[in-house]
Amino acid sequence: MTDQDIAIAVCFVLTIDGHPLGAFTSCEGLGCELVMEQREEGGNNGFVHQLPTRVKYTNVKLSRPITEASKEFPTWFAKVDRGVAARTATIEAKTPDGRLITSWGLRHVLPVRWTGPQFAADSAKVATETIELSHQGFFGPGWGG
Repeated sequence: MTDQDIAIAVCFVLTIDGHPLGAFTSCEGLGCELVMEQREEGGNNGFVHQLPTRVKYTNVKLSRPITEASKEFPTWFAKVDRGVAARTATIEAKTPDGRLITSWGLRHVLPVRWTGPQFAADSAKVATETIELSHQGFFGPGWGG
């Protein structure tokens, strides 16, 4: 398999606190941003100071066709609604034959939204679901532990 093949054929496996929630066909929102505060200095018209304030993490959205594993997420979502604490999650990018490409660890994960399939008798679309998760940072290799 070439590097080009790996970039095209990837699935994303979600695990929360060691509990697998299945494989997903798309993953978006893995990212972070350093929020900058601008400060103007009196008498200095050459530039504006850019001061780092905090890191913001974007929500992660995972989508997949409805499968047997689809019943796992609503069960976890309901537990969080009843006061279960935030969790740790891992998203693994894997090839179709199951080889790990890379992974991302997420700290303090909470479910933000679950969107189920849309059904229409006149449509032959695959029934899909989307899971949206918030988190407070990454961990693992390259992220400081």
